[in-house]
Amino acid sequence: MTLNDQDELLFADEDDADSIIEADRDQEPWIVLIIDDEKQIHQVTKMVLQDFEFDGKKLEFHSAYSAFEAKQLLNNQPNAALILLDVVMEQDDAGLHIVKYIREELKNSAIRIILRTGQPGQAPERTVIMDYDINDYKEKTELTTQKLFTTVVTALRSYRDIRTIEKSRSGLEEIIKSSATLFELQSMKKFASGVLTQMTSIVNLHKNAIHCSFAVTKGVEDIYILAASGDYASSSDQRARDVVPATMLEEIEQAFHTKKSSFAPDRFVIYFQSKMGMENVIYMNGFKSLSEWEHYLIDIYCTNVSVAFENIYLNDELESTQKEIIYTMGEITETRSQETGHHVKRVAEYSRLLALKYGLSEQEAEVVRLASPMHDVGKVGIPDAILNKPGKLTDEEFDIMKTHSNLGYEMLKHSNKQVLNAAAIIAQQHHEKYDGTGYPRGLRGEEIHIYGRITALADVFDALCSDRVYKKAWELERVLDLLQTERGRHFDPEIVDLFMANLNEFLVIKEVFKEQR
Repeated sequence: MTLNDQDELLFADEDDADSIIEADRDQEPWIVLIIDDEKQIHQVTKMVLQDFEFDGKKLEFHSAYSAFEAKQLLNNQPNAALILLDVVMEQDDAGLHIVKYIREELKNSAIRIILRTGQPGQAPERTVIMDYDINDYKEKTELTTQKLFTTVVTALRSYRDIRTIEKSRSGLEEIIKSSATLFELQSMKKFASGVLTQMTSIVNLHKNAIHCSFAVTKGVEDIYILAASGDYASSSDQRARDVVPATMLEEIEQAFHTKKSSFAPDRFVIYFQSKMGMENVIYMNGFKSLSEWEHYLIDIYCTNVSVAFENIYLNDELESTQKEIIYTMGEITETRSQETGHHVKRVAEYSRLLALKYGLSEQEAEVVRLASPMHDVGKVGIPDAILNKPGKLTDEEFDIMKTHSNLGYEMLKHSNKQVLNAAAIIAQQHHEKYDGTGYPRGLRGEEIHIYGRITALADVFDALCSDRVYKKAWELERVLDLLQTERGRHFDPEIVDLFMANLNEFLVIKEVFKEQR
């Protein structure tokens, strides 16, 4: 195809546009693809649009001179906003094939496609606009400077709005995914992040936004990132001071200190506090003045997150209370039987470590840790004369003592809580033996639940290492000899091997929770 008189781009002298929106000059440019087999078309288009800006962003041009090059270019520039596409190149309908490739093979419905042709007879406008998913059709002879300007602005505005809708939908999907488990902390972080993404899209802000919370983590009081987007998207749970620039941190800290929000021409810092006193700050930048509707969206976000985190806080408080009750019940049992005060703590920590070494998940190991202190809860039903007898029990007394396993199970089995269900299993099975000679049911091998097999070893190890009314604590070497002797008899051989292979870690727990004399 050659450039003749009727193919020329006729650009009239017109005033520069003054209505382009001013925004952050550092944002990434709009990517425009020029696909035409005539080099002069590329040159003239770039020359006319070289100073063009929309939403504060300039244009970045990429060129292709054939359908083959166009496909390569499209794959290399998946975020292109606009394509100025010639119809007739190496083939009379080469441009139309590119349209189908974009929409049907690349599944790219966002990029705006403007067909430009110098030979409208080859591709009649009525036919093309109906049969192909294009966004505009222009004859090159009609494209003055102003018309090209108007065409590009309209196309970029459409592309921007489509991407905004896509980002909003992405944020909504995050919210929907997390709604079923809203009261789990990790899901709440996804929820907060999703809402943050949606809000930045709707109010057309810079991609970077941060929601901080003032909290105490591992005894350290500091400002932590609760949710973030853009460059900070992977910063959740980190301290703000370790992630954000000093100037941003100063504004965030000032908001927490003054308990007030602040607004600047290009950013805002919003402070809000929940009814239960939890403090939050949202920092966003890169925008013009917000509309009343955008302020309303921000208020909704702050309210929703505040309410949701109050619910999480209450849920965490409830779980903490349940854990305290479980430990307290376990300690009451040990106190009544005049056993050592830290026995249940040590058994809990031994059991958790064994569970992890065995390959159970962090979550399940935590269940074992919380449930194991209840292993002897059934002893509340055993008479003091038997429970605290300093000498050897008679056969009849021992039969009564053995009933504590089923007593504990009966006390705990009715709960639908995961921890208490695990505690019921442990209470009933922690005296079962791997060879089937234990009680109360004489279970053998893997018939014994893994929780029971783990707690059995943890309980016996700690009991032998501790003073009791009927004996003095054994030396460590003697205890380890017994564990090896009972490997495959009393204890699961795999559990024994894991314990011995990681002995130093168990001895650290023993030292941390040793009895205070």
